[in-house]
Parts: sequence; structure tokens; C-alpha cells
Amino acid sequence: MQKNDSPHSFPDLSAMPLISVFGGRDVPQDILQAAEAFGAIAAQQGWIILNGGKNGVMEAVSKGVRDAGGLSIGILPGEDYSEANPYLQVALRTGIGLARNEILARAAHVCVAIGGHYGTLSEIAYALNYGTPVISLRSWGIEGVIPASNAEDAAAKVKAALP
Repeated sequence: MQKNDSPHSFPDLSAMPLISVFGGRDVPQDILQAAEAFGAIAAQQGWIILNGGKNGVMEAVSKGVRDAGGLSIGILPGEDYSEANPYLQVALRTGIGLARNEILARAAHVCVAIGGHYGTLSEIAYALNYGTPVISLRSWGIEGVIPASNAEDAAAKVKAALP
């Protein structure tokens, strides 16, 4: 069977931007709402969302993406698929723990930090180290990070930062 003779019909995703979303598991409701709103906007823009695959911001952004018909991929730290939030379309178990933060930072065209704690800070640091633009929506305000005031502003700044 030749490559073009596949019985499956998958869309060409190669031109779709990859946006990693960083954020905490234990965050206030308003942060979760912002993450869900950003996910919906990202899906409408045709962006693929990468995240850590678990709950909190990761689950909220995945819900926004899924409800808007987009694609979200979770990079799980452990080896158990039951850790994955129910809104992911794809869950990848890695068994590499927090090292998955580096994958999220490296794989993306642009990263968005929404809320979060030290794990989020590590993801931001990895992204900045790789030269990947980072948008901060109520997250860490450190040198090199582009602040956003709400989900719509974050999406506009992602769009401006895309290569």
C-alpha cells in the first residue's frame, strides 16, 4: 500500500501552530475560566494545544478546546492513562515526570502560562531558554514574558508572536 492509498482520512496538521499551555493544578475558579476561554479561542484559530494533560488549568484549557472543536494533546508525566483529563483528544504517557515540562516548552511555537506555581515557572524558564515566546495570563511576570490581560488579549499576543 502506498502512502496516498491509506484507507484512513486524516487532516494535514503540519501547518497548524502548536501552542503549549502551562498552568497549575490547584488554581482559583477565575483562572480556570480564563484557561477555558483561551482554549476555545485557540481552537477557533486552528491552533493545536499541548499541555501537561492533568487537571486544573490543563483540564480547563482542554475543555475549551474540545468544546470548540479543536485538538488538545496532553503530555502526561507518568505512565498511567487514568491521570489524563477527560477533555484531551490525545494523551501521551511518558513516565518521565517533570522532564515533560521541557518537552512542552520545546515543542511549541508559542507558550502561554495561565496562573500556576513553581512547575509553571520551570516551564516558562525552559521556553525562554529555547527562545520560544511566552505569554503570561495572570502568571509569572518575569523578564522576557509578555503579559496579557485576558484570554482574548493572550490569543492576540500569541497570534502576533507566531513565526
